[in-house]
Amino acid sequence: MQLIEAHNIINNIGVPVFSTNDIATTLNITTSHASNILNRLVVAGFLAHLSRGLWGIINIIDPLKLPEYLSAPLPSYISLQSALYFHGLISQVPEVIYAVSLARTKVISTTLGCISLHHLQPAFFFGFTIEGKEAIKIATPEKALVDFLYLTPAKNDLFQALPELELPSHFNIGLVWDIVEKIPAIRRRNMVKKLLNNIV
Repeated sequence: MQLIEAHNIINNIGVPVFSTNDIATTLNITTSHASNILNRLVVAGFLAHLSRGLWGIINIIDPLKLPEYLSAPLPSYISLQSALYFHGLISQVPEVIYAVSLARTKVISTTLGCISLHHLQPAFFFGFTIEGKEAIKIATPEKALVDFLYLTPAKNDLFQALPELELPSHFNIGLVWDIVEKIPAIRRRNMVKKLLNNIV
């Protein structure tokens, strides 16, 4: 099969992200042959290799949607520095895309950006809205701030220094305190309260 023919068929599938098996089935070829075609399309600049067996069409995928694909089948949503910037609470553009997830903490580098996933307990996985035509899950400004403080004790230094905050008039500090009260672990909850008292 010619590369350009495969590219046209893949573009016509109508989905921005797909697996090697999806393409093998669509093109009626072996997974090995499909993988070879997909790698050639990556080299040609048409596709991005996202993770093992997962690919995406460049210029179609919104990078903020990547965490959901990369954490599947477990859910995730954009939060932390990325959500704080999205909502205008910080002015510094994050170099990576930060998200929280029920999946384990990991950093994934792709040609579309670096994704930093951080694990949350299921009981604290809430506080996001659905944004835009891509239906991107993104933390509310209040939850994004609490998520950041919640992860401050992490072993890495990503959450040791909170960027300078610019709280908009619609920012609901009362809601922030309500979210903090829902942190399951008492020790972590008290730590977040202490940190929050220092910034608001």
